[in-house]
Amino acid sequence: MRKALYLMGLITLMFMLAACSESNETGGGDNGESGNSGGQSEGVVNIGYSGPLSGPAAYYGENTLSGLEMAVEEINEEGFEVDGTTYKINLETLDDQYLPNETAANAKRLKQEHDTPIIFTPHSGGIAALQVFNEQEEFIVAAYSSEPAITEAGNSLTVRIPPNYEGYLEPFTNYQMERFGPKLAALPPVTQYGQDWAEALIPHWEEQGGEVVYNSSIDFSKDTDFFTMLTNALEADPDVLFIGGPSEPTAKVAQQARELGFEGGFMVMDQAKLDEMKAVMGGSYEPLEGAIGTMPLVNADYPGSADFVEKYRATHDKDPGSEAGFHYLSMYVFVEAMKASGTVDDAKAIHEHIQDGLDALPDDKKVYEIPSIGENGGFEINTSVAAVEDGQITPIALD
Repeated sequence: MRKALYLMGLITLMFMLAACSESNETGGGDNGESGNSGGQSEGVVNIGYSGPLSGPAAYYGENTLSGLEMAVEEINEEGFEVDGTTYKINLETLDDQYLPNETAANAKRLKQEHDTPIIFTPHSGGIAALQVFNEQEEFIVAAYSSEPAITEAGNSLTVRIPPNYEGYLEPFTNYQMERFGPKLAALPPVTQYGQDWAEALIPHWEEQGGEVVYNSSIDFSKDTDFFTMLTNALEADPDVLFIGGPSEPTAKVAQQARELGFEGGFMVMDQAKLDEMKAVMGGSYEPLEGAIGTMPLVNADYPGSADFVEKYRATHDKDPGSEAGFHYLSMYVFVEAMKASGTVDDAKAIHEHIQDGLDALPDDKKVYEIPSIGENGGFEINTSVAAVEDGQITPIALD
Protein backbone atom coordinates (compact mmCIF):
# COMPACT_ATOMS: atom_id res chain seq x y z
CA MET A 1 0.00 0.00 0.00
CA ARG A 2 2.80 2.41 0.97
CA LYS A 3 4.65 1.67 -2.30
CA ALA A 4 1.48 2.26 -4.34
CA LEU A 5 0.80 5.61 -2.61
CA TYR A 6 4.46 6.63 -3.14
CA LEU A 7 4.27 5.86 -6.88
CA MET A 8 0.96 7.72 -7.26
CA GLY A 9 2.46 10.77 -5.55
CA LEU A 10 5.52 10.64 -7.81
CA ILE A 11 3.38 10.46 -10.94
CA THR A 12 1.23 13.38 -9.77
CA LEU A 13 4.36 15.48 -9.14
CA MET A 14 5.69 14.72 -12.63
CA PHE A 15 2.43 15.84 -14.24
CA MET A 16 2.46 19.05 -12.20
CA LEU A 17 6.04 19.87 -13.26
CA ALA A 18 5.23 19.15 -16.90
CA ALA A 19 2.18 21.41 -16.74
CA CYS A 20 4.22 24.23 -15.21
CA SER A 21 6.88 23.89 -17.88
CA GLU A 22 4.29 23.92 -20.69
CA SER A 23 2.58 27.01 -19.31
CA ASN A 24 5.87 28.95 -19.43
CA GLU A 25 6.51 28.21 -23.13
CA THR A 26 5.31 30.57 -25.86
CA GLY A 27 5.48 28.44 -28.94
CA GLY A 28 8.69 26.39 -28.68
CA GLY A 29 9.95 25.16 -32.03
CA ASP A 30 13.38 24.41 -33.41
CA ASN A 31 16.71 25.81 -32.19
CA GLY A 32 15.74 25.93 -28.52
CA GLU A 33 13.25 28.80 -28.77
CA SER A 34 11.55 29.87 -25.54
CA GLY A 35 9.44 32.77 -24.30
CA ASN A 36 10.43 35.93 -22.44
CA SER A 37 8.54 38.63 -20.57
CA GLY A 38 8.45 40.91 -23.61
CA GLY A 39 6.56 38.38 -25.69
CA GLN A 40 9.41 37.97 -28.23
CA SER A 41 10.84 34.46 -28.51
CA GLU A 42 14.49 33.68 -27.89
CA GLY A 43 16.59 30.93 -29.40
CA VAL A 44 20.05 29.44 -29.57
CA VAL A 45 21.98 28.55 -32.70
CA ASN A 46 24.82 26.06 -32.30
CA ILE A 47 28.03 26.74 -34.24
CA GLY A 48 30.68 24.02 -34.45
CA TYR A 49 34.46 24.13 -34.33
CA SER A 50 36.96 21.31 -34.81
CA GLY A 51 40.64 22.16 -34.63
CA PRO A 52 43.97 21.32 -32.98
CA LEU A 53 43.61 22.21 -29.30
CA SER A 54 46.33 19.81 -28.15
CA GLY A 55 49.59 18.57 -29.65
CA PRO A 56 52.20 20.56 -31.64
CA ALA A 57 49.60 22.74 -33.40
CA ALA A 58 47.66 23.61 -30.23
CA TYR A 59 48.93 27.22 -30.19
CA TYR A 60 47.66 27.68 -33.73
CA GLY A 61 44.29 26.12 -32.89
CA GLU A 62 43.88 28.28 -29.79
CA ASN A 63 44.57 31.39 -31.86
CA THR A 64 41.85 30.53 -34.35
CA LEU A 65 39.39 29.71 -31.59
CA SER A 66 40.12 32.90 -29.66
CA GLY A 67 38.78 35.04 -32.50
CA LEU A 68 35.57 33.03 -32.67
CA GLU A 69 35.06 33.19 -28.92
CA MET A 70 35.60 36.93 -28.89
CA ALA A 71 33.00 37.46 -31.64
CA VAL A 72 30.48 35.15 -29.98
CA GLU A 73 30.85 36.92 -26.63
CA GLU A 74 30.20 40.30 -28.27
CA ILE A 75 27.26 39.05 -30.33
CA ASN A 76 25.64 37.41 -27.31
CA GLU A 77 25.60 40.65 -25.32
CA GLU A 78 22.42 41.61 -27.17
CA GLY A 79 21.80 38.69 -29.52
CA PHE A 80 20.68 39.06 -33.11
CA GLU A 81 17.22 38.92 -34.62
CA VAL A 82 16.14 36.58 -37.40
CA ASP A 83 12.49 36.40 -38.48
CA GLY A 84 11.17 37.80 -35.21
CA THR A 85 13.32 35.64 -32.94
CA THR A 86 16.34 36.90 -30.99
CA TYR A 87 19.16 34.38 -31.10
CA LYS A 88 22.36 33.85 -29.20
CA ILE A 89 25.24 31.63 -30.26
CA ASN A 90 26.41 28.49 -28.51
CA LEU A 91 29.93 27.62 -29.71
CA GLU A 92 30.58 23.87 -29.55
CA THR A 93 34.33 23.13 -29.74
CA LEU A 94 36.11 19.80 -30.21
CA ASP A 95 39.81 18.93 -30.41
CA ASP A 96 40.96 17.03 -33.51
CA GLN A 97 44.74 17.22 -32.84
CA TYR A 98 45.24 18.31 -36.48
CA LEU A 99 44.13 14.85 -37.69
CA PRO A 100 41.66 14.82 -40.62
CA ASN A 101 39.94 11.60 -39.53
CA GLU A 102 39.28 13.17 -36.13
CA THR A 103 37.92 16.29 -37.83
CA ALA A 104 35.43 14.16 -39.73
CA ALA A 105 34.36 12.28 -36.59
CA ASN A 106 33.97 15.57 -34.72
CA ALA A 107 31.85 17.07 -37.49
CA LYS A 108 29.48 14.11 -37.51
CA ARG A 109 29.11 14.43 -33.76
CA LEU A 110 28.55 18.20 -33.98
CA LYS A 111 25.89 17.79 -36.63
CA GLN A 112 24.09 14.84 -35.02
CA GLU A 113 24.18 16.06 -31.42
CA HIS A 114 23.97 19.83 -31.91
CA ASP A 115 22.54 20.30 -35.43
CA THR A 116 25.24 22.82 -36.33
CA PRO A 117 24.59 24.63 -39.64
CA ILE A 118 28.22 25.86 -39.74
CA ILE A 119 31.41 24.07 -38.69
CA PHE A 120 34.76 25.89 -38.60
CA THR A 121 37.98 23.98 -39.15
CA PRO A 122 41.44 25.57 -39.59
CA HIS A 123 43.46 23.00 -41.55
CA SER A 124 43.27 21.76 -45.13
CA GLY A 125 43.29 18.04 -44.31
CA GLY A 126 40.30 18.44 -42.01
CA ILE A 127 38.52 20.64 -44.54
CA ALA A 128 38.96 18.04 -47.27
CA ALA A 129 37.60 15.37 -44.92
CA LEU A 130 34.46 17.43 -44.25
CA GLN A 131 33.88 18.18 -47.93
CA VAL A 132 33.26 14.48 -48.49
CA PHE A 133 29.90 14.62 -46.72
CA ASN A 134 28.97 18.18 -45.73
CA GLU A 135 26.65 18.71 -48.71
CA GLN A 136 24.70 15.57 -47.83
CA GLU A 137 24.61 16.48 -44.13
CA GLU A 138 23.80 20.10 -45.06
CA PHE A 139 26.29 22.17 -43.09
CA ILE A 140 28.67 24.91 -44.21
CA VAL A 141 32.40 24.23 -43.92
CA ALA A 142 33.95 27.47 -42.67
CA ALA A 143 37.38 26.68 -44.08
CA TYR A 144 40.37 28.51 -42.66
CA SER A 145 43.11 27.54 -45.09
CA SER A 146 44.61 29.25 -48.13
CA GLU A 147 44.80 25.91 -49.98
CA PRO A 148 43.37 26.56 -53.50
CA ALA A 149 42.06 22.98 -53.78
CA ILE A 150 39.41 23.87 -51.19
CA THR A 151 37.48 25.99 -53.65
CA GLU A 152 38.57 24.06 -56.72
CA ALA A 153 36.65 21.09 -55.28
CA GLY A 154 33.39 22.77 -56.30
CA ASN A 155 31.74 22.15 -52.93
CA SER A 156 28.54 24.21 -52.78
CA LEU A 157 28.57 24.60 -48.99
CA THR A 158 32.15 25.73 -48.37
CA VAL A 159 33.46 29.20 -47.56
CA ARG A 160 37.24 29.58 -47.81
CA ILE A 161 38.14 32.41 -45.44
CA PRO A 162 41.80 33.49 -46.08
CA PRO A 163 43.20 34.36 -49.53
CA ASN A 164 44.57 31.69 -51.88
CA TYR A 165 48.28 31.12 -51.16
CA GLU A 166 49.14 31.11 -54.86
CA GLY A 167 49.18 34.90 -54.63
CA TYR A 168 52.29 34.70 -52.44
CA LEU A 169 54.46 32.69 -54.83
CA GLU A 170 55.58 35.54 -57.09
CA PRO A 171 56.32 38.23 -54.47
CA PHE A 172 58.04 35.75 -52.15
CA THR A 173 60.22 34.39 -54.96
CA ASN A 174 61.12 37.78 -56.43
CA TYR A 175 62.07 39.25 -53.07
CA GLN A 176 64.26 36.36 -51.94
CA MET A 177 66.05 35.92 -55.27
CA GLU A 178 66.82 39.63 -55.53
CA ARG A 179 68.01 39.96 -51.95
CA PHE A 180 69.76 36.64 -51.30
CA GLY A 181 70.15 34.50 -54.41
CA PRO A 182 68.74 31.58 -56.44
CA LYS A 183 69.55 28.52 -54.27
CA LEU A 184 66.61 27.24 -52.21
CA ALA A 185 66.42 24.59 -49.49
CA ALA A 186 62.80 23.47 -49.03
CA LEU A 187 61.78 22.30 -45.54
CA PRO A 188 57.96 22.17 -45.67
CA PRO A 189 55.87 20.35 -43.03
CA VAL A 190 54.60 16.86 -43.86
CA THR A 191 50.97 17.98 -43.68
CA GLN A 192 48.91 17.97 -46.86
CA TYR A 193 48.91 21.75 -46.73
CA GLY A 194 52.69 21.91 -46.48
CA GLN A 195 53.18 19.46 -49.33
CA ASP A 196 50.75 21.33 -51.57
CA TRP A 197 52.51 24.63 -50.82
CA ALA A 198 55.86 23.06 -51.75
CA GLU A 199 54.46 21.53 -54.94
CA ALA A 200 53.27 24.97 -56.01
CA LEU A 201 56.38 26.90 -54.96
CA ILE A 202 59.21 24.67 -56.21
CA PRO A 203 58.21 24.70 -59.91
CA HIS A 204 57.65 28.46 -59.73
CA TRP A 205 61.07 28.96 -58.14
CA GLU A 206 62.73 26.92 -60.87
CA GLU A 207 60.77 28.69 -63.62
CA GLN A 208 62.24 31.97 -62.37
CA GLY A 209 65.76 30.58 -62.77
CA GLY A 210 66.23 29.28 -59.25
CA GLU A 211 67.69 25.98 -58.08
CA VAL A 212 66.34 23.70 -55.35
CA VAL A 213 69.45 22.35 -53.62
CA TYR A 214 67.68 20.46 -50.82
CA ASN A 215 64.13 19.20 -50.28
CA SER A 216 62.94 17.34 -47.17
CA SER A 217 59.82 17.53 -45.00
CA ILE A 218 59.47 18.12 -41.26
CA ASP A 219 56.98 16.24 -39.11
CA PHE A 220 56.17 18.62 -36.28
CA SER A 221 54.10 15.93 -34.55
CA LYS A 222 57.27 13.87 -34.06
CA ASP A 223 60.26 16.20 -34.42
CA THR A 224 61.23 18.80 -31.82
CA ASP A 225 64.94 19.03 -32.65
CA PHE A 226 65.75 20.07 -36.21
CA PHE A 227 69.54 20.33 -36.07
CA THR A 228 70.24 17.15 -38.07
CA MET A 229 67.93 18.05 -40.94
CA LEU A 230 69.13 21.67 -40.96
CA THR A 231 72.76 20.57 -40.94
CA ASN A 232 72.11 18.44 -44.03
CA ALA A 233 70.24 21.28 -45.71
CA LEU A 234 72.93 23.87 -44.98
CA GLU A 235 75.63 21.59 -46.39
CA ALA A 236 74.02 22.32 -49.78
CA ASP A 237 74.84 26.03 -49.24
CA PRO A 238 71.35 27.49 -49.82
CA ASP A 239 70.64 31.21 -50.07
CA VAL A 240 67.06 30.82 -48.86
CA LEU A 241 65.16 28.40 -46.60
CA PHE A 242 61.51 27.68 -47.32
CA ILE A 243 59.87 26.95 -43.95
CA GLY A 244 56.39 26.98 -42.44
CA GLY A 245 53.64 25.38 -40.41
CA PRO A 246 52.38 26.54 -37.00
CA SER A 247 54.26 29.63 -35.82
CA GLU A 248 55.89 28.16 -32.72
CA PRO A 249 57.73 25.17 -34.26
CA THR A 250 58.48 27.18 -37.42
CA ALA A 251 60.23 29.76 -35.24
CA LYS A 252 62.32 26.98 -33.68
CA VAL A 253 63.43 25.88 -37.15
CA ALA A 254 64.52 29.43 -37.98
CA GLN A 255 66.25 29.86 -34.62
CA GLN A 256 68.25 26.64 -34.99
CA ALA A 257 69.19 27.58 -38.56
CA ARG A 258 70.69 30.82 -37.25
CA GLU A 259 72.50 28.93 -34.49
CA LEU A 260 74.07 26.76 -37.19
CA GLY A 261 75.35 29.86 -38.98
CA PHE A 262 72.74 30.37 -41.71
CA GLU A 263 72.74 34.02 -42.83
CA GLY A 264 70.29 33.87 -45.73
CA GLY A 265 66.58 34.58 -46.07
CA PHE A 266 63.48 32.77 -44.87
CA MET A 267 60.48 32.24 -47.10
CA VAL A 268 57.70 31.68 -44.54
CA MET A 269 54.47 29.88 -45.47
CA ASP A 270 51.38 31.91 -44.63
CA GLN A 271 50.33 29.63 -41.75
CA ALA A 272 53.27 30.85 -39.67
CA LYS A 273 53.17 34.53 -38.68
CA LEU A 274 56.24 36.75 -38.43
CA ASP A 275 55.11 38.52 -35.25
CA GLU A 276 54.28 35.23 -33.52
CA MET A 277 57.65 33.81 -34.55
CA LYS A 278 59.33 36.92 -33.12
CA ALA A 279 57.70 36.28 -29.75
CA VAL A 280 59.11 32.73 -29.70
CA MET A 281 62.57 33.96 -30.71
CA GLY A 282 63.11 36.30 -27.77
CA GLY A 283 60.85 39.18 -28.79
CA SER A 284 63.14 40.57 -31.49
CA TYR A 285 62.90 40.53 -35.28
CA GLU A 286 66.69 40.45 -35.57
CA PRO A 287 66.94 36.63 -36.01
CA LEU A 288 64.31 36.90 -38.78
CA GLU A 289 66.18 39.49 -40.84
CA GLY A 290 65.41 38.82 -44.49
CA ALA A 291 62.27 36.77 -43.80
CA ILE A 292 59.20 37.35 -45.95
CA GLY A 293 55.66 36.32 -45.00
CA THR A 294 52.15 37.65 -44.59
CA MET A 295 51.61 41.11 -43.10
CA PRO A 296 51.10 40.83 -39.31
CA LEU A 297 47.64 41.98 -38.28
CA VAL A 298 49.09 44.43 -35.74
CA ASN A 299 50.75 46.26 -38.66
CA ALA A 300 47.67 46.23 -40.91
CA ASP A 301 45.60 49.29 -41.73
CA TYR A 302 42.02 48.09 -42.33
CA PRO A 303 38.94 49.97 -41.00
CA GLY A 304 38.44 47.67 -38.01
CA SER A 305 41.94 46.31 -37.41
CA ALA A 306 43.12 48.85 -34.80
CA ASP A 307 39.94 48.49 -32.74
CA PHE A 308 40.17 44.70 -32.87
CA VAL A 309 43.84 44.67 -31.86
CA GLU A 310 43.11 46.92 -28.87
CA LYS A 311 40.19 44.76 -27.67
CA TYR A 312 42.13 41.54 -28.21
CA ARG A 313 45.13 42.81 -26.25
CA ALA A 314 42.88 43.83 -23.37
CA THR A 315 41.26 40.38 -23.29
CA HIS A 316 44.24 38.11 -23.99
CA ASP A 317 47.25 40.21 -22.96
CA LYS A 318 48.99 39.53 -26.27
CA ASP A 319 48.84 40.59 -29.91
CA PRO A 320 46.32 38.86 -32.18
CA GLY A 321 47.36 36.97 -35.27
CA SER A 322 45.49 36.84 -38.55
CA GLU A 323 43.87 33.55 -37.45
CA ALA A 324 42.03 35.36 -34.66
CA GLY A 325 41.16 38.32 -36.87
CA PHE A 326 39.77 36.27 -39.75
CA HIS A 327 37.69 34.06 -37.45
CA TYR A 328 36.33 37.08 -35.58
CA LEU A 329 35.31 38.77 -38.83
CA SER A 330 33.85 35.65 -40.43
CA MET A 331 31.61 34.92 -37.43
CA TYR A 332 30.05 38.34 -37.89
CA VAL A 333 29.68 37.71 -41.64
CA PHE A 334 27.79 34.46 -40.98
CA VAL A 335 25.48 36.21 -38.51
CA GLU A 336 24.70 38.93 -41.07
CA ALA A 337 24.07 36.20 -43.67
CA MET A 338 21.60 34.53 -41.28
CA LYS A 339 19.78 37.84 -40.88
CA ALA A 340 19.62 38.33 -44.65
CA SER A 341 18.47 34.76 -45.33
CA GLY A 342 15.81 34.75 -42.60
CA THR A 343 17.05 31.44 -41.16
CA VAL A 344 19.62 30.17 -38.67
CA ASP A 345 19.49 26.49 -39.64
CA ASP A 346 19.16 26.31 -43.44
CA ALA A 347 22.80 26.02 -44.50
CA LYS A 348 22.01 26.42 -48.20
CA ALA A 349 20.06 29.64 -47.66
CA ILE A 350 22.76 31.05 -45.36
CA HIS A 351 25.46 30.25 -47.92
CA GLU A 352 23.47 31.99 -50.66
CA HIS A 353 23.48 35.19 -48.60
CA ILE A 354 27.19 35.37 -47.70
CA GLN A 355 27.63 38.33 -50.05
CA ASP A 356 24.81 40.10 -48.22
CA GLY A 357 26.66 39.35 -45.00
CA LEU A 358 29.84 40.95 -46.35
CA ASP A 359 27.91 43.98 -47.58
CA ALA A 360 26.21 44.48 -44.20
CA LEU A 361 29.37 44.10 -42.12
CA PRO A 362 29.95 47.26 -40.00
CA ASP A 363 33.25 49.07 -40.54
CA ASP A 364 34.40 48.40 -36.96
CA LYS A 365 34.19 44.65 -37.68
CA LYS A 366 36.26 44.87 -40.87
CA VAL A 367 39.47 43.50 -39.40
CA TYR A 368 40.26 42.80 -43.05
CA GLU A 369 38.55 44.25 -46.12
CA ILE A 370 36.72 41.53 -48.03
CA PRO A 371 34.60 43.10 -50.76
CA SER A 372 33.17 39.89 -52.16
CA ILE A 373 32.95 36.12 -52.17
CA GLY A 374 33.80 34.39 -55.44
CA GLU A 375 31.56 32.00 -57.32
CA ASN A 376 33.71 29.14 -56.02
CA GLY A 377 33.12 30.10 -52.37
CA GLY A 378 36.38 31.87 -51.56
CA PHE A 379 36.60 35.29 -49.90
CA GLU A 380 38.28 37.66 -52.33
CA ILE A 381 40.87 39.82 -50.58
CA ASN A 382 44.01 41.56 -51.77
CA THR A 383 47.17 39.74 -50.75
CA SER A 384 49.28 41.66 -48.24
CA VAL A 385 52.90 40.69 -47.54
CA ALA A 386 55.78 42.03 -45.49
CA ALA A 387 59.48 41.41 -44.96
CA VAL A 388 61.84 41.96 -42.05
CA GLU A 389 64.33 44.67 -42.97
CA ASP A 390 66.70 46.26 -40.45
CA GLY A 391 64.79 44.56 -37.65
CA GLN A 392 61.43 46.05 -38.66
CA ILE A 393 58.31 44.90 -40.49
CA THR A 394 58.36 46.47 -43.95
CA PRO A 395 55.40 46.28 -46.38
CA ILE A 396 56.24 44.82 -49.77
CA ALA A 397 54.53 46.55 -52.68
CA LEU A 398 52.64 44.23 -55.03
CA ASP A 399 51.47 44.62 -58.60
